[in-house]
Amino acid sequence: MYSRKAWGGEIDPFILTKFAKVEDDTAAQNNLVSLVIFEWGDESLIGRPVPGTDDELATICDPANIEANLCTQEELGAFILAENATEAAKSTILSKAVNLNDPAAINYPVKKTGFYCVSTFAYSGHDYQGVVEFRNSYGELPAAQIAKLPFYGALTIVYAVIGVFWAFLYVQNRHDILPVQNYITAILIFLVVEQAMTWGFYDYQNRHGMNAFAKVLMIIVAILNAGRNAFSFFLLLIVCMGYGVVKPTLGRTMLWVRLLAIAHFVFSVIYGIASLSITPESAGPLVLLVILPLAATLTAFYVWTLNSLNLTMKDLVERRQKTKAMMYRKLWWCILGSIIVIFGFFFINSFAFAGRSAINFVPDHWKTRWFVLDGWLNIVYLFDIAFVAYLWRPTANNRRFAMSDELAQDDDGFEIRSLANSLDEEGAIPLEENDYERHSLERELSPVPPKPVQPAPQQRESLDGETIFAVGEEDADKFSEDEDEDEDFRKSSEERRKLTGEPSL
Repeated sequence: MYSRKAWGGEIDPFILTKFAKVEDDTAAQNNLVSLVIFEWGDESLIGRPVPGTDDELATICDPANIEANLCTQEELGAFILAENATEAAKSTILSKAVNLNDPAAINYPVKKTGFYCVSTFAYSGHDYQGVVEFRNSYGELPAAQIAKLPFYGALTIVYAVIGVFWAFLYVQNRHDILPVQNYITAILIFLVVEQAMTWGFYDYQNRHGMNAFAKVLMIIVAILNAGRNAFSFFLLLIVCMGYGVVKPTLGRTMLWVRLLAIAHFVFSVIYGIASLSITPESAGPLVLLVILPLAATLTAFYVWTLNSLNLTMKDLVERRQKTKAMMYRKLWWCILGSIIVIFGFFFINSFAFAGRSAINFVPDHWKTRWFVLDGWLNIVYLFDIAFVAYLWRPTANNRRFAMSDELAQDDDGFEIRSLANSLDEEGAIPLEENDYERHSLERELSPVPPKPVQPAPQQRESLDGETIFAVGEEDADKFSEDEDEDEDFRKSSEERRKLTGEPSL
């Protein structure tokens, strides 16, 4: 329970307890039910040690404990509190015996945030029924889930902002869009809708409680969550296969990837519905029929994705496609970082919780349990999808250059040789010893200076060096310059032949 100051609201939070009335001729004192309401931190203040014993604790006021001066006759049937309970308690401890012949509703006001408990005991030994309502000031959501309301609202805004930036780049470069960028566009739109629906479900439940329409919304959210997971695995797999950047099409492989995504979606929906309808007490061996198919498709996605990423990187490295290999290396580090964060988070939480007793786990972590189970996974997913969208963002000329190859080179330098040397090496006529001086003289008389070999044009990276899609335009007069150079070369060659006496071609 949260105090009114913690989350605000229109009413003061309270705990209301109401027992069902029992109609019989039994004496009133035989229809008593013991009731105590307290904050978990004050649990040690309930009960008193029995005199003459080592560790026996008296918790219910009965005639024997009255004789032992552990409680009074007016407290008969109620829980026994410690002598200093009033001063030492962090919150008020309510203890009383309720007469089921004429039970009145008991309202316990909550002044401080805490984990509050309601405990009852059948003092008379008869069956009884009762209802307990925990009412927070902000609405109907349980206190352990209220933090999800602003969390999913913030996620919706963040995904919407990412979608706006992506839409701006998409429209700006709409004539140069790759197929894989269309898939990223679809999943960003889907994520905004899915997060908005999740936020809407918690907001509706907070306003109206868990009624029939809220249950329908819960099923819709479960289906959307299953669709997000399947779509995300599908997108990551085709990206790791090099779709749109290394390969223009995946052929029949795309069909198998889609079938795997559809199977994962179906099994995720079945698992989501089963988790909502099956309680831990009623779960039996048949629950494996729900878990095993989902685990199989999830494992298939993981193995196929990592194997495809390794093969794509290996192919790019062998072809010396440095820019593209750099992109997939960054994606590999992103996936590895996500796995490390996930396992690291589990390890840290397991280590932190190992030293705590099981009975204290929920009372000590009820505020953060939602984040451990759900919140941090959504943050990791947000960073992953934002990173993939950044690397594969639409830019100018990305369609033209995405499928182009860099010039593979073994070293970073260029060999510069004269054209005359090249021509002499290509001549198949061996030199006689007495011809050595004549050829040396011819080279000295040659007026043509050595012409450096122009490096082959290479695919250029963008200004920020993050993606291969942002590539500048080629010079418009490239071919005209080449023609002028060829004409100068022919004139120089003709002059050289005249000086050396070689016949014209």
